[in-house]
Amino acid sequence: MKDDTKFWVGFNHIKGIGPVRIEKLLDYFGNLQEAWIAQPYHLAAAGLSDKLSQQLIVTRKDLKLDALVEGLLSEGVQIMTWDDPDYPERLRQINQSPYVIYLKGNLIEEDIWSVAVVGTRRPSAYGRQVTEMLTRSLAEQGITIISGLARGIDGIAHQMALEVGGRTLAVLGSGLGQIYPPEHRDLAGRISGQGGLISDYPPDTPPDGSNFPPRNRIIAALSKAVLVMEAGQKSGASITANYAAEQGKEVFAVPGKITSPLSKVSNLLIKLGSHPLLEAQDVLDFLNMKLVARQQVVRRTLPGDPKEAVLYNTVGDEPLHVDEISNQAQLPIEEVISTLAVMELKGMVRKTFGMKYIAVREVRGTYQIGM
Repeated sequence: MKDDTKFWVGFNHIKGIGPVRIEKLLDYFGNLQEAWIAQPYHLAAAGLSDKLSQQLIVTRKDLKLDALVEGLLSEGVQIMTWDDPDYPERLRQINQSPYVIYLKGNLIEEDIWSVAVVGTRRPSAYGRQVTEMLTRSLAEQGITIISGLARGIDGIAHQMALEVGGRTLAVLGSGLGQIYPPEHRDLAGRISGQGGLISDYPPDTPPDGSNFPPRNRIIAALSKAVLVMEAGQKSGASITANYAAEQGKEVFAVPGKITSPLSKVSNLLIKLGSHPLLEAQDVLDFLNMKLVARQQVVRRTLPGDPKEAVLYNTVGDEPLHVDEISNQAQLPIEEVISTLAVMELKGMVRKTFGMKYIAVREVRGTYQIGM
């Protein structure tokens, strides 16, 4: 954790200061530590209103940042900000991404193979059956299941993933210290041990209706695709599907009876071009899970060599062009390209854009981008 993380947490406790205002503060002050202690006239120059400036002055007087952060860390909560290399890359790519997220559990490289499973809080017997069947099959194939910990479809999806020993992430519409619904506290504890609980709200934030649409945006952002099981009109699931479409993600929907109110959203999504979800293989084919299995086999069977070691140490946590890699490693460009191709297959590096590569670091048997 960086030294200035506590100031990011401090601003996160001021309602009304979101990503846009944080960007303005960073542009003006250079860092949030300077912004936290700034005088009102400087805050005004940075674009903060009198009301927000007064909120900041009151908050920084009453809030004990060191004690707050120490308390979170002692409870096993990780704090990630825009400045952290381990901040989820998919979340970083959306407009106005949350500038602080809190994580209880862990994120691993394999979580890039993830889907969101969303739907109504009151599923029919059919909705429950297909959610159990599809989620179980996907989790057994190594897909990370993301949902919102709500009653109904969300809870079923999390439980199925846990039952088969899979990974699952829950994105909350409250703080990590305010698990909602309360009957899912035990479930939340299991999720944190087999995946993670995620929130961009301060830990003591209670659940509120206005918190859930932004939460759904994060669910869509972290996922490779969104699967809609059953959902009524104007539901959270339909909001998540809309966010997914805005972010360029694929949407799958389970078809249902045209007479059922709970199938209206799914059937309409299919009519508008979403993928009909008939079996887990539909999603696996889209995610190209054969490539994942191939990577795992190659990691086990192909031994490393000195060139791989040199290139692995050369490629850093920021994208680096092959020409620069070749220069730094003092290896011919042809050898660099061919060796990087093998390393990418092994999952040791990842190709980004414009012939640039980033390292994937191995930690406790898994691979993580950055350190």
